[in-house]
Amino acid sequence: MSFDEEAAAHYDDALRGDEAETVAFLRALAGDGAALELAVGTGRIALPLAATGVRVDGVDISEAMVARLRGKPGGEQLAITIGNFADVPVEGVYRLIYVVYNTLFNLLTQDDQVRCFENVASHLTDDGSFVVEAGPPDFLYRLPDHQYVGAEAIEVDAVRLDVARHDPVTQRLEESHVTLSRDGVRLNPIITRYAWPSELDLMARIAGLRLKERWGGWDRRPYTADSRNIVSVYGR
Repeated sequence: MSFDEEAAAHYDDALRGDEAETVAFLRALAGDGAALELAVGTGRIALPLAATGVRVDGVDISEAMVARLRGKPGGEQLAITIGNFADVPVEGVYRLIYVVYNTLFNLLTQDDQVRCFENVASHLTDDGSFVVEAGPPDFLYRLPDHQYVGAEAIEVDAVRLDVARHDPVTQRLEESHVTLSRDGVRLNPIITRYAWPSELDLMARIAGLRLKERWGGWDRRPYTADSRNIVSVYGR
């Protein structure tokens, strides 16, 4: 249900607003090489990146999300593989491989996350970069009873809630975005297994990569204890 046809239909309803900064950051790393997006989804980042002249391929497990990508201008020109992005099920090597929007955490075990790093490393050029966008999980440890309900949007005809329960032992967050409207109730559930930045760095080392850069956002602001977003760049 996380990425089915209903979820895909509404996925682009509210963009984050940092898409241009994201594309500029990735474009600089891609240079004159090719790029691969893991969990390419509806093409929120892949399509504008491709529009800058970069060859962008993608992997995604959801045919519904990819169908949305295909329906956008330029969507038919991208080579998309349907499959588990942890396997990186593509041929060849890339100057840039990236996964954004906490999507690495959709892999629900540490083993799968490490496997993803290892497979990425096997598809990177010697001067290539693996970019991971992942928010810090520290706020989860301040939650009363390890759970929360937050209002994401309040409008005249609809209310959107974010409801979640945190398990600090397994590092899992069971979450659902709940929309209440005159049309009824719409649920968009998702489960993630988060990792701390230091844990990601160790995964990279296991895969033969190292941390090259870490920023507090796509605009290359310094990473600090107060950063609410983390962009990490790994390479050989």
